[in-house]
Amino acid sequence: MEFEDGYSAQKLFHQGYSYTYDDIIFLPGYIGFPVEQVELSTKLTRNISLNIPCVSSPMDTVTESSMARAMAALGGIGIIHANISPSDQASLVKAAKSSRFPVLSNPVFRSPSDSIISIEDFADAPCILITDSGDCRGKLVGYVAKSDWMNLTDKETQLADYMVESHDFAPWDCDLARMICYFEEKAEKEFTPIIKGGETVDVTGREDVERLRGYPRLVRGGSVGPDGEWMVGAAIGTREVDKERLQHLVKVGVNVVVLNSSQGNSLYQIDMIKYVKKTYPELDVIGGNVVTMYQADNLIKAGVDGLRVGMGSGSICTTQEVCAVGRGQATAVYKVSSLASQYGVPIIADGGISNSGHIVKALSLGASTVMMGSFLAGSTEAPGAYVVQVICSYYCYA
Repeated sequence: MEFEDGYSAQKLFHQGYSYTYDDIIFLPGYIGFPVEQVELSTKLTRNISLNIPCVSSPMDTVTESSMARAMAALGGIGIIHANISPSDQASLVKAAKSSRFPVLSNPVFRSPSDSIISIEDFADAPCILITDSGDCRGKLVGYVAKSDWMNLTDKETQLADYMVESHDFAPWDCDLARMICYFEEKAEKEFTPIIKGGETVDVTGREDVERLRGYPRLVRGGSVGPDGEWMVGAAIGTREVDKERLQHLVKVGVNVVVLNSSQGNSLYQIDMIKYVKKTYPELDVIGGNVVTMYQADNLIKAGVDGLRVGMGSGSICTTQEVCAVGRGQATAVYKVSSLASQYGVPIIADGGISNSGHIVKALSLGASTVMMGSFLAGSTEAPGAYVVQVICSYYCYA
């Protein structure tokens, strides 16, 4: 027997109304499978697959190296923002891809003849790495743990006099599962440097490894590209100067570029899409932002590999108020995905994600992934300024 109970998506979204996520609710159905059979793998673009449908937004308070590496380690991807020079952005991409360990520590280097006078010299790192040259390219000779330095009576003592000698290390492609085995085999070690191409790119400690063991998804692996490194994306603009930025990013192995524009259906973006696909045919490009089928059709014809959907729906986005254009995010996702799916172009639901229910709604309405900003801005991996007010602590998000 068939029941007419509620509206189908097709019927609901053809009534001429513009719906936000909070305007709709799904009716429960029948569950005939265990939770272990739930499959979250999805497409970011035509050619890039992810293990989870989560993307961090290219904002300077959301995604830099630490966030990008953490997202990739969990099976998603981070898009590094473009609010810095091209060389600095490329450096962030390189740092995120430099090691397969989930956590980026930003190691501090000194030479054996140096002394550590202030705890600020550690820059939040648990130890300082000692190389013969005092930088990441020198030969590693040891490390000084913060706890050892704090117990030191004479702070002007040279590092060579009390450092822990270390001549072995972990390779750059040592993931969490292998790192667990590494520390189990070397019970005396508290820290290990991570080396790539003769350069010390990171350092991790036993405490980090033990803490991360509680996250099974990290142990199983994450989003790894053909080069064996974490997959990392980056944002670029649509102007002539962004072609130089793109060149820097390609040199360090960026996996996908996102064209950053609140209104993606423009001459500038279409020209940039064509330039990227002609100059770097192996590089995937995500266009947007769009909210209508007409906008999406233009970018698909230009050659995009993915689309970013949303205009004015983000928590700090003002497009709808300032420019009087936009669309309810639920309607935008449904309409654009109904067209893009015919061409095999995945869409990213960008903006308006403030709880897990919004993620479910976006995916159910046709999005392949969701892009999050404020949802991630308060995490440890976010680069935003840390602000303490009275008894509460905050991360800046703007």
